[in-house]
Amino acid sequence: MTEHEAREHIRRLSVLGGGPLVLRRAAARALGSLPEAVATDLLSNLLRLAQSRWEPALVVLPAVLRALEEDHDAIPHLETLQRVAALHQQPEVEHLFAVGQATREYDFDAAARADARLTSLPLGTLKTRARLTTNPDELERLAIVSNALVIREVLKNPRLTEPLVVRIASRRPARPEPLVEIWRSRWSTRPAIRRALAFNPYLPPDVGAKILPLLARADLGELKSDASVHPVLREQASRLLSPAPP
Repeated sequence: MTEHEAREHIRRLSVLGGGPLVLRRAAARALGSLPEAVATDLLSNLLRLAQSRWEPALVVLPAVLRALEEDHDAIPHLETLQRVAALHQQPEVEHLFAVGQATREYDFDAAARADARLTSLPLGTLKTRARLTTNPDELERLAIVSNALVIREVLKNPRLTEPLVVRIASRRPARPEPLVEIWRSRWSTRPAIRRALAFNPYLPPDVGAKILPLLARADLGELKSDASVHPVLREQASRLLSPAPP
C-alpha cells in the first residue's frame, strides 16, 4: 500500500459520523478486509502519519488501537499481523502486538482479601453503589476495590472526576483487570489517564503497547528510561521518539 492509498483509507475513516464506537468498528472492518501485508502497511503508515501530526491520522489512530484490542471478530487475520510485520521489517507495527506478563503482579487472592477487609457488602450491592452513589467519600472507597466489575461501574458514575480516575490508574499494587477497564472506558481519551496507565508496572504490556502511540513525546522520553516499565514498552517508546521516516 502506498502512502497515498493509506491517506485515502484514513481520510475516509476520519470523516465518519456516529461516535467512537462506529469509528472503531469501521476501522476494524477496514483492517479485516485487507490482505495481511496490506493491513500492516496501513498500520505502519497510520503510525507514521500520526507521528507527523496529520490530523486525520490523529483522529483515526485511537480507534484503530482500540480495535486491535477489542474487535478480534472483525479482524480474522489479527494473530498473523505481527508475523507479517516482522517479515516486512515493520517493527513499529510489531510493537503493537507485544505479549507477556506485566513487570509486577498483584496476587489475585491477596487482592480479594484486601477487598474483603475494605467491605463486606455483596458484589451486586457494590456494583449498584459504585454506579449510583453521590457521596464522594464512598466513591473514593469503591474506587480502590480490585474487582473489575466494581471498577467498571465506578467508571460510569456521573460524579467521577479525572483526578480520581488518574489515582485508580496509578494505583500500586493493582490487579490488571481494573486497569484494562479504564483503558476500555471513555476515560481513556484523557492524556493524563493514558499516561498513568502506561507508567503503571501492573499494566499488561499488550495493553500498554496500544497506549504508547497516543502519548506525548515528553511522556515517551520519560517512559523509555523508567526501569519499572516493561522492557518491550521502553523499546517501543524509543522507536516512537525516533524521527519519522520521509
